[in-house]
Amino acid sequence: MSERPIDTLLQIMRRLRDPERGCPWDRAQSYASLAPYTLEEACEVVDVLERGDRSALRDELGDLLFQVVFLSELAREEGVFDFEGVAAAIGEKLVRRHPQVFGDAPRVEDAGHAWEAIKAGERAGRGEHGVLDDVPRSLPALSRAAKLGKRAGRVGFDWPDARGAREKVGEEIRELELAVAAGDSAAMQEELGDLLLAVTSWSRHLKLDPEASLRRANAKFEARFAAMEALARRRGLVLAELSAAAWEGLWEEAKAAVQS
Repeated sequence: MSERPIDTLLQIMRRLRDPERGCPWDRAQSYASLAPYTLEEACEVVDVLERGDRSALRDELGDLLFQVVFLSELAREEGVFDFEGVAAAIGEKLVRRHPQVFGDAPRVEDAGHAWEAIKAGERAGRGEHGVLDDVPRSLPALSRAAKLGKRAGRVGFDWPDARGAREKVGEEIRELELAVAAGDSAAMQEELGDLLLAVTSWSRHLKLDPEASLRRANAKFEARFAAMEALARRRGLVLAELSAAAWEGLWEEAKAAVQS
């Protein structure tokens, strides 16, 4: 029987880390040095998902899997755990957190709430009593803000509805405007942060993902700006020399050409 691809990948990883025959770069890596690569590969997976590029998705998932294999190999070398242990642990966790599927627990309508309740019990069992204790600090700030608000909301610290969250956004805008009027840069930064946090709360009540919404807005802006550049090139215009009115005209044309 031929060897499974995952077994081949694990052997390749061990060869790369071999003290005598391995690759100097791979042997030099550590948990800390691999952290940014892991984050980058995860972001590239998200990027191809949003583009709907299935062929690229296979390759990007492979790159992300390699980071998991690499980190697992470092742990194996230390005698802490190995890749098999990682796979076993996530399998056990999925079964444990789905008692309505793998156990005798009754079916639930809000599976997400049930999942969070089980997670909270696990955190308490490990001595982690804070509701926000394990929200990763490495998440993009907007995503982390949304997750912090969601966690806090599960124990009742939340606006009762979207209207309350929207009113908070208005309040934070007014406070930012006061800081701007005073010319206080430190206060402006603080109030801007409060405003962004309030926007994530509003988006949560609207059942929208603020990170995904901003990524979509970024992509739309990029596409429309590229359309403006193309229009300018065709007309022999120099972007840096355009008046505000000319920019506005190009922008409206680009909006008409690029709807989303």
